[in-house]
Amino acid sequence: MLKQIFQSIDDLYPEMVEIRRYLHQYPELSFQEHKTAKYIANFYEKLEIPYKQNVGGNGVVATLKGGKPGKTIALRADFDALPIQDEKEVDYKSKVDGVMHACGHDGHTATLLTLAKVMKKYQSELPGTIVFLHQHAEEYAPGGAKPMIEAGAIDDVDVVFGTHLWATIPLGVLQTSPDVFMAGADRFEIKIQGQGGHGAYPHETKDSIVIGTQIVSQLQQIVSRRIDPLKTAVVTVGAFEAGEAYNIIADQAKILGTVRYLEKDVQETVMKEMERIIEGACTSAGVTYEFDYAKGYPPLINHAEEAELVLKSSKQIKEIDQAENVIPVMGAEDFAYYTQNKPGAYFFTGAQKEGNDYPHHHPKFDIDERALPIAAKTLIQVYFNYQKKHN
Repeated sequence: MLKQIFQSIDDLYPEMVEIRRYLHQYPELSFQEHKTAKYIANFYEKLEIPYKQNVGGNGVVATLKGGKPGKTIALRADFDALPIQDEKEVDYKSKVDGVMHACGHDGHTATLLTLAKVMKKYQSELPGTIVFLHQHAEEYAPGGAKPMIEAGAIDDVDVVFGTHLWATIPLGVLQTSPDVFMAGADRFEIKIQGQGGHGAYPHETKDSIVIGTQIVSQLQQIVSRRIDPLKTAVVTVGAFEAGEAYNIIADQAKILGTVRYLEKDVQETVMKEMERIIEGACTSAGVTYEFDYAKGYPPLINHAEEAELVLKSSKQIKEIDQAENVIPVMGAEDFAYYTQNKPGAYFFTGAQKEGNDYPHHHPKFDIDERALPIAAKTLIQVYFNYQKKHN
């Protein structure tokens, strides 16, 4: 049956591309994806596949119960976009000013919808149940996965799988990990309240910029001097806001950044060291501060058995030339919440577009759309192999 399923996926490739390009032209930001969610729901309505809307927010969950007994397996795709101006010169360029699909979520959605359309044709022969998880708000914590789980989206699921179209690895390559695959990602904000004044009389002020730069410099030493060299962490300052004129000493400074980690104890060390550095610099300068540390997505940890199943399944996909376990990447994904609650695995499907070397979250980001059917075939191959293994 898989041979026929694969052929059906190939036959629907033009429609898959059409769906992806339509969604690419009409992106919606995290927690605002009302029209996209409606588009997805309408698709399942036409297929006559039962579905639920507004799951944990804008989430959509469709359920295809096969005609044969088996396990219940969830396949997940996200569908939110980013606040980025699309700078590509293509006919499917975003039509929404300042918003674009710069991470492939439009492709994820097109992949899962097309797979649902194919599998509806084979419903009577299908073992078990496919749960199609269409998740909103992956890009911004608290994200959509957690509220969807809390709303019961995977209560009856035995295992969950998902893939990310990865534009920085070649077409035909699949990557995963038997353990930690992606980093935990936190956000921090530091506000320094100094005492501003005239640039000609610095001795009468408490310069928030000088204090802030000291803090930024010392934060860089956390990874190099406070974390075990055999462990991994990232402390990045992404924004420093202060001052209004060349001759005025700033009254206040604000520092924004992110922390990435793979292990819980590293996260705790970074938090403790940040507080110590900030408190020390501000106390010695006689100023006050506010330190807001927001814990974001946890590390995405695959289950070894399910990750191995992904690798073995990929060998049955003729379009995949290379499948490998890789070291963790420091990007983050709220798919992590699914594997905290259920067995499962996440993997990258190579989607690098020739002549387009731009990374995810770039204004000229794009994917090789030939990766869409590869992702669909891999997901359904994993589905059938899991059923075979556990029945």
